[in-house]
Parts: sequence; structure tokens; C-alpha cells
Amino acid sequence: MNLLKVGALLLYSICAQAALAGEIKPYSQTEIDKLAAEGKPVLLDIRADWCQVCAAQAPVIRELMAQSKYKDLVTFTIDFDRDAALLKAYHVDYQSTLIVLKGKKELGRSVGVTSREGVEHLLSDVVN
Repeated sequence: MNLLKVGALLLYSICAQAALAGEIKPYSQTEIDKLAAEGKPVLLDIRADWCQVCAAQAPVIRELMAQSKYKDLVTFTIDFDRDAALLKAYHVDYQSTLIVLKGKKELGRSVGVTSREGVEHLLSDVVN
């Protein structure tokens, strides 16, 4: 196989994997409302740049979101230090809080969980 074909297959593989992965993006009320109306699952990731627990959660969340079973799950990040109104709205007292929603209903939350198994257990409530 020539180099051009190998490169094209590699690019296709990367794009296909990205299409099967769940998204991680900054919080957007408009997008949350749209996903809620569609009954889609959402993960809220409340984090702070200085938080070591949040730093430990980040690669776990990225790894899980890269799996095809989470392709319909969208993760929204909320900045603990800048988004006080959102913290109040979601009743959040601590950074490293993860909240799973489906529609407008909260199905679960965790604070400080950094293990892959713990985060995956939380996500299993919204992903079938």
C-alpha cells in the first residue's frame, strides 16, 4: 500500500473515532436547554484550575468521553471560580463536582471522585 493510502486510512480512522466520541465544551445554557428538550444526557463538570482533584478527573473524563458508548453524552465544564450563578442554580458547594442530567432531571452527582470506575458508575445512570 502506498504512503498516500496509508495516510488517508489513518486520517479516516481518526475522524471516525472523533465522530463516535462525546463532546466536552464550555457551559452553554442554550445548548443545555436544546439537549434537555431532546432528552439527551449531559455531564456537568464543575472544576477549578487550581484544584488537584479536578486535574485528576480531567483525563478520566476525556478517556471515557472518547468511547463510543458515550457518543451521545455532552460534557459541559463550569468554572468554579467564575460561574457563581451556575453554582447556585445547580446547588454546588465544591469544585470537582460532577452532575449527570437527562432532560431537565438530575440523575446523579459526585464530589471528588477520580477513579475511572467511580466516574463510569455515575455516567452509567444516563447512558444505556
